Amino acid sequence: LKYYAGLPGTVAGVPALIARTGYTGEDGFELFVAPSDAETLWQALTKAGEGVGLVPCGLSCRDTLRLEAGMPLYGHELSRELTPFDAGLGRVVKFDKEGDFVGRAALREAAENSNYEPPVLVGLIAEGRRVPRAGYAVVAEGKVVGEVTSGAPSPTLGKPIAMAYVDAMYAAPGTTGVAVDIRGSHEPYEVVALPFYKRQK
Repeated sequence: LKYYAGLPGTVAGVPALIARTGYTGEDGFELFVAPSDAETLWQALTKAGEGVGLVPCGLSCRDTLRLEAGMPLYGHELSRELTPFDAGLGRVVKFDKEGDFVGRAALREAAENSNYEPPVLVGLIAEGRRVPRAGYAVVAEGKVVGEVTSGAPSPTLGKPIAMAYVDAMYAAPGTTGVAVDIRGSHEPYEVVALPFYKRQK
């Protein structure tokens, strides 16, 4: 099964749609099953993993890993107000694709609107220990220049990290003098290229 592909199959006797999207930045799989089969599959997977140290984890773990991998999440880096072009994902929009798709006309208009300079999605690494959250303002030179979309402590880097949309003039990796307004305190951050972490192949 190729990366970012899916196919129907059976897992532990349960019919499933198996996808290899790895939405943690790792080489992971997602299993889509009928609600009535979920408990059976869960029990089978946890039993199969007992001898190799498999430990269930929650949504927070997934979200921290996808943030380290620089993967956008709908409702944070992606929304109805932000196009794929705004998120640096214009490469996934195929206007030459046969047939129609939802949003084609609006996306074409956005792609052709050269008068609009969208904010740029960047990574931020803290110089201190305070963690930014979605919605916090990014400031520089005494003004708001962007907004945090996701933030968390990074177990891999040992520092707080965030993704944020910022004005293009503050988007270059290595940019300093940028801060996040965390409850009235301007905490210093450095702009870095995404992803924060990339798994070894």
